[in-house]
Amino acid sequence: MLHLFKAIPNRLLDLCLPPRCLNCEVETRDPLALCPTCWEALSFLHSPQCRCCGLPFTDSRQQQNTLCGRCIASPPPYTACRSALVYDEASKPVILRFKHADRTDSAALLAQWLYQAGTELLEASDLIIPVPLHRSRLLKRRYNQSALLASALSRKTGIPWKGNLLLRHRKTENQGLFSREGRQRNVAGAFNCPSRYKEVLQNKSVLLIDDVHTTGATAESCSKALLRAGAQKVRVLTVARVLPGS
Repeated sequence: MLHLFKAIPNRLLDLCLPPRCLNCEVETRDPLALCPTCWEALSFLHSPQCRCCGLPFTDSRQQQNTLCGRCIASPPPYTACRSALVYDEASKPVILRFKHADRTDSAALLAQWLYQAGTELLEASDLIIPVPLHRSRLLKRRYNQSALLASALSRKTGIPWKGNLLLRHRKTENQGLFSREGRQRNVAGAFNCPSRYKEVLQNKSVLLIDDVHTTGATAESCSKALLRAGAQKVRVLTVARVLPGS
């Protein structure tokens, strides 16, 4: 009976403030969820995909244990990268609300998507680290969306997360302003690991968390900094991924 009494305040709150879709804000049955229409519009990524960068293959006959052309020609510094869904017109509003509009309550749902997409990566990881913001941008936004995801994923898996082992010591321009090559130049050398924390990283398998994988420039720059600091391997997990040509 006790659990029934504990549920009463939540039920009263739902009557006064009904749960709403995290995207379109229509009423939903469950809190912190999407309505059926918004849910069905999402495109979740699945096999077959490049075993390294996670790029989905358009040919369903393609074998899973295969590298894409880009990873063959220029292997990234990270061991593997996976994303939960395609970054498109359906997923973009959910992520932008979380990232720029203070919808930090979305972190739990997005972390659940990360968990489902990154099962193999999580099993091989010792430490979760978010992609950091420069201090000026953090002051302006008031929170680091990647750190919120890392914290939520840590609670779900029991894998510890650290938000101060990787820093963005140089302020960079908005990545959306640049081409792939421009993005690489923009973030080159922008990240480092404070020497006082390098012992924590020694021989650790690190899972790097971010919201969106676009060209991979940020993930690659962060991975290089972590490997230089002593991490054994870096794997990358993001909520969404921009597909080539989109």
